[in-house]
Amino acid sequence: MYYPFELFIWPGVLFLIFVAPLWIIMHYRSKGRSQGMLTEDERAELDRLASSADDMRERIETLESILDAETPDWRRRSGR
Repeated sequence: MYYPFELFIWPGVLFLIFVAPLWIIMHYRSKGRSQGMLTEDERAELDRLASSADDMRERIETLESILDAETPDWRRRSGR
C-alpha cells in the first residue's frame, strides 16, 4: 500500500540532487554579475583599454599643439 507522501519522495530526491544545486550556482553567478564584479580577463581588458585611451589623448594633444603652431585659426574654421 502506498501512502500519499511516498509519491513525493522520488521527485523530491531528484529535485535536491539535480535542480537545487544548479539553481544555487546560477543564482550566485547572476548575483555576482549584477554587482559589477569583473573577472581577471575583463579587468586586464579594461586596463588595456584605459592605457589605449591615455595614448590616444596624448596623441590628440600633440596633434592639436602642432595645428596651433602651424595654423592658429584651425579651431575657428572647424567649428570649435
